[in-house]
Amino acid sequence: MAGKWFDELEIGMVFDHPIRRTVTETDNVLFTTMTHNPAQLHLDEEYCRTQTEFGQRVVNSCFTLSLMVGISVAETTLGTAVANLGWDEVRFPKPVFHGDTLRVETTVVDLRDSKSRPDQGIVTYEHRAYNQRDELVAICKRAGLQRKAPA
Repeated sequence: MAGKWFDELEIGMVFDHPIRRTVTETDNVLFTTMTHNPAQLHLDEEYCRTQTEFGQRVVNSCFTLSLMVGISVAETTLGTAVANLGWDEVRFPKPVFHGDTLRVETTVVDLRDSKSRPDQGIVTYEHRAYNQRDELVAICKRAGLQRKAPA
């Protein structure tokens, strides 16, 4: 089990996740079409080249969010998560483009014992994704129910 037990976590603990991922055109097109998102911003290169400030397609922000959280799982919640409780303060300060390579950092920002489940606790993580130029491209807080170490 690679994830941390709730009681192994401390507020302020930082994870610099070793997995990096280059986002491809296929990632963007598949995710966008699988989720029935018809936005030209993700699918129409000509539209983006001639009618947007970006000059190219922008990667679907829901894919960016999913990738950022997914990269964090191995070191944080793999084998110890009970449930994802929600995402807050989701922001995308810079766009992600095909060919960008993302890396992720996670900080534990809050911990509290579960009132109804004595063997579990609620942890709040802040995830941050950066591109290859170290520009922040995504940030969110994620709350989850996490197991405590077995007695």
